[in-house]
Amino acid sequence: MMTKYLLFMVLYGSANSYFVVDAGYRTCDMFPVVLNTWAFTEATEKAWETVYLRNKSAVDAIEAGCTTCEKLQCDGTVGYGGSPDESGETTLDAMIMDGETMNMGAVGALRRVKSAISVARHVMDYTDHSMLVGDQATRFALSMGFKEESLQTETSHAIWKTWKDNCCQPNFWVNVSPDPKTSCGPYKPNPKKHAFERTKQKSVFSEKNHDTIGMVAIDFKGRIAAGTSTNGARHKIPGRVGDSPIPGAGAYADGNVGAAAATGDGDVMMRFLPSLLAVEEMRKGESPGAAGEYALRRIAAYYPDFVGGIVVLRKDGEYGAACHGLSTFPFSVCTQGSNKATVHNVTCMR
Repeated sequence: MMTKYLLFMVLYGSANSYFVVDAGYRTCDMFPVVLNTWAFTEATEKAWETVYLRNKSAVDAIEAGCTTCEKLQCDGTVGYGGSPDESGETTLDAMIMDGETMNMGAVGALRRVKSAISVARHVMDYTDHSMLVGDQATRFALSMGFKEESLQTETSHAIWKTWKDNCCQPNFWVNVSPDPKTSCGPYKPNPKKHAFERTKQKSVFSEKNHDTIGMVAIDFKGRIAAGTSTNGARHKIPGRVGDSPIPGAGAYADGNVGAAAATGDGDVMMRFLPSLLAVEEMRKGESPGAAGEYALRRIAAYYPDFVGGIVVLRKDGEYGAACHGLSTFPFSVCTQGSNKATVHNVTCMR
């Protein structure tokens, strides 16, 4: 079945004078740029302050921006006190990638430590590993001086209790008994069902349950970086790790080309590495907007109901975005001419 996709109009020009074209948002000269998913303007402006006013690196900007969202609990999808899993616990995923060195650090299912993006930065800076997960990631964080504390709040507990009182709906179980559409389990594999019989369920992701801040940035030296932070899918099965900390899925940066960061239905999106796909399309000469659209088009060919968005930044400062399954997708930008973030909205493909 052929799916129809809608391209979006874009801006082009200097920070003080733009005109409409169909290629991407672009700054005229090499200059710092900060770009992130959703209208998380406080995070954008903190990253901008770091990379522009303080003349820090793109990696520093990513850490500062994502940390801001962790503290503000952006939309309840980033940081502590949001997206409880089936047991009521909030766990965190994050990654940071340096496009200059192609080094990265990530944490998955991080427990009882709030500063997920900074722990990921410590994995990158102080180990030869790329990712640590679960309680072992927590132990690493504590050894690096991070504080151990509960990530549960009254709000997250209330979300979890409401879900339990609603027969644990929705959830992420399939091909099990008792019926996960009417029961909280415990579940056992159903030998009468097979993977090919699986019924596709409507995505639980939306504008307010979208899983992640994804951020990309360029600094004054032209170095590019990318990162993510999230508390994952609400009511996930404990131990679940989504796309956010996976390089090429949640985010990707290549100093020779550019960077991208994705958000949305992570269990689907991680199977296609959309951030890597977008960067590789730019390597072939595509504009950031077209590269992002291509990456999402690849997913929609298999999962036409998936929900997600992507922001894409080329090494020369041109940027764009694409989305699928929502009405619109807001993303935030800071660049030359203003210390305030601008929110753009892209009309999504369906």
